Amino acid sequence: MDMRMLLFSLLIVPWTFCATARNQKTVPRNRGLSKVLDFEGLQTDGEVFREARTPKKDAVVLDYESPGNEDDQNSAVEKKDADLPTCLLCVCLTGSVYCEEVNPEMKTVPTLPKETAYLYARFNKIGKITNKDFADIATLKRIDLTGNIISEIEDGAFSKLDQLEELTLAENRLVRLPMLPPKLTSLNANHNLLKTKGVKANAFKKLRKLAYLYLGDNELEAIPPLPESLRVVHLHNNNITTLTDETFCKGNDTHYIRYNMQEVRLDGNPLVLAQHPNSFICLRALPIGHYKTGS
Repeated sequence: MDMRMLLFSLLIVPWTFCATARNQKTVPRNRGLSKVLDFEGLQTDGEVFREARTPKKDAVVLDYESPGNEDDQNSAVEKKDADLPTCLLCVCLTGSVYCEEVNPEMKTVPTLPKETAYLYARFNKIGKITNKDFADIATLKRIDLTGNIISEIEDGAFSKLDQLEELTLAENRLVRLPMLPPKLTSLNANHNLLKTKGVKANAFKKLRKLAYLYLGDNELEAIPPLPESLRVVHLHNNNITTLTDETFCKGNDTHYIRYNMQEVRLDGNPLVLAQHPNSFICLRALPIGHYKTGS
């Protein structure tokens, strides 16, 4: 009986240890220590840890082949262009904004940075200048709007710009001039549709710093009163037919000389200078250009 129990123990005990080892796993720990863990429990903990770090997200699938979706995308692009800040549509440097031949077409004066001193918005499709366009930009010294389609400028659009010195409105469709700021030194309104009735009688007379006045290629019938400060005045290619002794000079003062005036241009008008010998007597030089010699 003892022999049989001994043999039974020798066979059963090793088999029991082998079976136990198969269902367990030894996991190394820090500093050489070990801990025996149940394998199935370890796997469950790992899955929980992985899910905590990378939570599931709902996938967004876009249907690029849908016709309706394409229309929405085009509308979004157009809206984005319309909402672009001025300095993405134009070139903004320190104090200067350049908006020339902007694409998409610029039809109104853009919103300007507060510190803007020089604006160049040439060759666009601006059609009107309102009182609000420059109301908050008191630092403007030069505005160039050449080559637009401006047909109207509200009367107070420039009047509050106390620092404005140079204003260029050439190559537009203006039929009248607005009020002009007091410190203006240069006005260029060549190539418009201006008539004498569209220019106020005192539009230039009160501008004591105005030195350069360009009103060529318009439809003026007469020369408006000019300030003493003028150095250059261009009135070529208009419909001016008459002059008086008071246009440039002072008819009752034969000793008066207009020292500031350096250049007068009247060519291209239905005007015969020989019929107005006393109109230029105070000038240091006769008007430049080609003129008719007889009636």
